[in-house]
Amino acid sequence: MPRWLPRAMVLALALVATFQLGSWAFHQLTGLLINVLIAFFLALAIEPAVSWMASRGMRRGLATFLVFLGLTVLAAGFVTLLGSMLAGQIIKMIEGFPEYLDSLINWINHTFHMSLKRVDVQEGLLHSDWLRKYAQNSAAGVLDVSAQVLGGLFQLLTVMLFSFYFAADGPRLRRALCSVLPPARQAEALRAWEIAVDKTGGYLYSRGLMALISGTAHYILLQALGVPYAPVLGVWVGLVSQFIPTLGTYLAGALPMLIAFTVDPWYAVWVLVFVVIYQQFENYMLQPKLTSKTVDIHPAVAFGSVIAGTALLGAVGALISIPAAATLQAFLGAYVKRYAVTDDPRVLGHRTRRPGGSGVLTRVRRLRERRAAAEEA
Repeated sequence: MPRWLPRAMVLALALVATFQLGSWAFHQLTGLLINVLIAFFLALAIEPAVSWMASRGMRRGLATFLVFLGLTVLAAGFVTLLGSMLAGQIIKMIEGFPEYLDSLINWINHTFHMSLKRVDVQEGLLHSDWLRKYAQNSAAGVLDVSAQVLGGLFQLLTVMLFSFYFAADGPRLRRALCSVLPPARQAEALRAWEIAVDKTGGYLYSRGLMALISGTAHYILLQALGVPYAPVLGVWVGLVSQFIPTLGTYLAGALPMLIAFTVDPWYAVWVLVFVVIYQQFENYMLQPKLTSKTVDIHPAVAFGSVIAGTALLGAVGALISIPAAATLQAFLGAYVKRYAVTDDPRVLGHRTRRPGGSGVLTRVRRLRERRAAAEEA
């Protein structure tokens, strides 16, 4: 046996073991890494406000705390108003359920010539196996729901804690990053950080502007229809549809439809039609223009980055994919050498034809000319 073979085998086994251990640790820490990534982008989003207050003599820790306090107060107020609205509507629906049931039974009896009674329907529901199984499954799923709620609260606290430290210790973090880089690379790293802050802020600005437009449009519709809690529902539609990827539009439109249904079932249909039409307007007209201007990224690139981010990280990837793509595009754009474009008309899409081109009509005309010349000869 060669002397190098045992060492090579030990080295190969050590590399395989290290790879397996690293892969196992990465899969175990995937949730933590995603939370840190979200916290980093949240810190980038609030960095302009924190830096503005810090430049006026306030400590960064206090400035970060005030920004987080303001965001927490706004979120708590919105959740409180939404919760009171939902509680009131649920009570109203429970109190009016007998009337809805009577109207439904009368419609069925009149349409299908039946003789249903509300007492029979209620007794059938109360003694049905479906209701009993549903109650048992709901009771068994209470613990699962509680565990998910607690897990979500823990993840939220983790994100808030990391984002607070990233924002409060931003200069120290940048100094630590630059300390491991040569002087020639430090300026590039700081420039990339600044671009990330600008692009993330621009993305949130565009989302906030679209949320304002969407909330105002839906508020006008709900107010015109006489749906209660129109201001809160407008805020709900604006925020949920813009800041929850993929499912946000459906979640945002479901609640106004439900509230409108308690007033008049046809109002729910009108709300559904308006939501669908506005969503098409937003997707094809409003969002591409705002996103391309505030984040400086082509609409096709923005759409592709959302698809790629969703495939890689799910909803989190869809939320942070556009600012990440804009940051990468702006940073790489500084290293791509560009040249002056020639004044060729083909740049503008104008095709040029050769004199006496080789099209079908041209070939037919030449063939006729040759036949005529042969006949004359």
